[in-house]
Amino acid sequence: MDHYTRESFILTDSIGYYLARARNMVKTDIDAALKSLDITAPQMGILLSMSSNRATTPFELSKSLAIDTGLMTRMLDKLETRDLLRRERSVEDRRVVNLFLTDAGKEIADQIPGIVPGVFNRRLTSFSVDEFNELRRLLKKFTDA
Repeated sequence: MDHYTRESFILTDSIGYYLARARNMVKTDIDAALKSLDITAPQMGILLSMSSNRATTPFELSKSLAIDTGLMTRMLDKLETRDLLRRERSVEDRRVVNLFLTDAGKEIADQIPGIVPGVFNRRLTSFSVDEFNELRRLLKKFTDA
């Protein structure tokens, strides 16, 4: 079933519009909340993915966070310059670069869970538990398609 047609499509009433708007609003809120740590929302994703061992290479991070490899490289450069992570070539395969959080990177990653939930909770204030669960279920369904 098609939910949109050429005649019925209105950009500012589309799923894409609302998803982009929601993403931008949440990113802005998270950036503000993380200002004291001097990191951005995308950098937060990298640090948390690494601290939970969900990703250990630039490719894995790019895939997991849906960030193109060029932008990922630039973000990793900034985090490495700030001594929050380090890169090491794999001894088994010199083409592979492994990433490791430094002590400073681990310290910042440990602080994020005490900050970011408040950002989401403020946005979800008017949601019931059922609405929250349904929103999460539908977004998962949408992103898994």
